[in-house]
Amino acid sequence: MSAVRLPPVPALLLAMLSIQGGAALAKTLFPDLGPGGTSALRVSLAAVILLAVFRPNLRALGRAGWAAVVPYGLALGLMNLAFYQSLLHLPLGLAVTIEFVGPLALAMALSRRAQDFAWVALAGLGIWLITPHGSGGEAVSLVGIGLALLAGAFWAAYILAGGRLGRSVPGTTGVAAGMLVAALVTLPFGVAQAGTKLLTPNLFLLGVGVAVLSSALPYTLEMIALRAIPARVFGVMMSIEPAIAALSGWLFLQEHLSGAQWLAMLCVIAASAGINLSSRQGEGP
Repeated sequence: MSAVRLPPVPALLLAMLSIQGGAALAKTLFPDLGPGGTSALRVSLAAVILLAVFRPNLRALGRAGWAAVVPYGLALGLMNLAFYQSLLHLPLGLAVTIEFVGPLALAMALSRRAQDFAWVALAGLGIWLITPHGSGGEAVSLVGIGLALLAGAFWAAYILAGGRLGRSVPGTTGVAAGMLVAALVTLPFGVAQAGTKLLTPNLFLLGVGVAVLSSALPYTLEMIALRAIPARVFGVMMSIEPAIAALSGWLFLQEHLSGAQWLAMLCVIAASAGINLSSRQGEGP
């Protein structure tokens, strides 16, 4: 019997649904574990899964390999901590929308094309609409916005570090080692915030679900998609992730966004798709 082959577009859509479903599940753990404990549990369990599946030879990395792995793991761990902390203050859809500004700014910086300033300006308009002034005085946490922007900055650093890692450490060894470093980054925050609650059986099992949905499953599905579609098409499709996050927040967390906030999200989605569509083949992150 031949193996079932998932087409690339459904694989990518399932990956985005999995990531945002995992984020919604993670947010339900906040009352017990807090964002630090939840982040530590997710990243640590993801590291265990990757190490068990890929069985990397960490001793073979050498000094040059670890020099590429450590920045990647640091960016990954700090990105998770900042993003989960932002979810304390923002709906899931808004947090993902604001976080997208990081990769957008990086794409503009790497392309250095004048037309990309228009796309970034459109994304800036979206962020302005989210702020209390831009959304007619609605209560949107400036602390949450700042944390989501910080997560976006770490996301941009993660992209740059990931490019260097891919050139220095081929295969899955670098990714598994980077996730191990990210676990070491997040664990002190998790232990400080949640302590022994991290080992509570029912919470631990939910953490396994978060790790699978947010890391192991989408990583596999994205690899399927990347093998079959150009990186630019991949980037354009990924641009709809804020909308998927908003729908996930509405469905699983009963989070509702205003009309201005949906408009802000559309601005960021259009900006992300625009930069990817206008980029030349092989250009950008």
